[in-house]
Amino acid sequence: MSDTIALTQELIRRDSVTPEDKGCQIMLSDRLAPLGFKAEHMYFEDVENLWLRRGNKGPIIAFAGHTDVVPTGPLDKWTHPPFEANIVDGMLYGRGAADMKGSIAAMVTACERFVSKHPEHEGSIAFLITSDEEGPAINGTVKVVETLQSRGEKIDWCLVGEPSSTDKVGDIVKNGRRGSLNGRLTVKGKQGHIAYPHLAQNPIHLLAPALTELCSIEWDQGNADFPPTSFQVSNLNAGTGATNVIPGTTEMVFNFRFSTEVTHEELQSRVEAVLDKHQLNYELKWELSGKPFRTASGELLEAVQAAVFDVTGYETTLSTSGGTSDGRFIAPTGTQVIELGPLNATIHQIDECVSVADLDTLSQIYETLLSRLLLK
Repeated sequence: MSDTIALTQELIRRDSVTPEDKGCQIMLSDRLAPLGFKAEHMYFEDVENLWLRRGNKGPIIAFAGHTDVVPTGPLDKWTHPPFEANIVDGMLYGRGAADMKGSIAAMVTACERFVSKHPEHEGSIAFLITSDEEGPAINGTVKVVETLQSRGEKIDWCLVGEPSSTDKVGDIVKNGRRGSLNGRLTVKGKQGHIAYPHLAQNPIHLLAPALTELCSIEWDQGNADFPPTSFQVSNLNAGTGATNVIPGTTEMVFNFRFSTEVTHEELQSRVEAVLDKHQLNYELKWELSGKPFRTASGELLEAVQAAVFDVTGYETTLSTSGGTSDGRFIAPTGTQVIELGPLNATIHQIDECVSVADLDTLSQIYETLLSRLLLK
């Protein structure tokens, strides 16, 4: 068994359901200390974060990841217990195997091999690890980045280990992400008896025409790097539970995944214009989870593409699809950010798993990336 797989198993066996870390970060800092990585444990409220750095000069390449995992769901539905890290037919099962303890292990072992071969490498290698990626993402990476900025410590290149691959490891690399904007809408009507609708105002009926219009709007057409902006309703709630009562309010939660063709301010303005047009009595609260970002061609992207080809023999494809990641907090500082990790087919699912061979390949890609960036 390789060091990468053994470390992945150690991490999975710690049931670090967000925002818990369960000692993962201490284990990582202890392991990398003999190689000269200096650990800085940053605690913000109930969230543990880790900044590890080897070297005191630039450029800095940082590996970013998270030790927290999503809840398991029903334990009796798992074929293999989620925190035992069993290997069956070449697949390693466990919560966090793909998202993203396997990537963290691959990063660590890649650094171990690289530093042992090249102890006098150029620049610095760093790790930015949080336990708040799967949760609110308030006291994790964003706070660490703010701390680094406040003291003038800038990351030049950042490799986020989110599971980016689709069919084979390294086939997809994320060079950006769409923005995410959430809205919580309350439409007010007048509660009443369902047999006397003329004495009430049904907020569901009031909302329906506006919702139909919102669903039919083409917000933009996207561009070469981003798909068109999408509007989706995730929750729609109303009613008292009784069959004979017209509700007084209805609540709708919706989300935009938006491209660089539109700003979150423009989306907010256009939604509110539709609601005003339909003369709704409403309250609307907005929450911006992250702005879209994109890393154009540069040293990091070129090195990642070359590293994937060197190790696998095939070309990688660039993509900005999928959900958000902590890259959204790092990219605005001017850092080149790329996401490269294992297959994402089972993330957040029952029986989450990752190919043992893929993790070893991923570690080789990470090591090759370091060589391309830090050996001159």
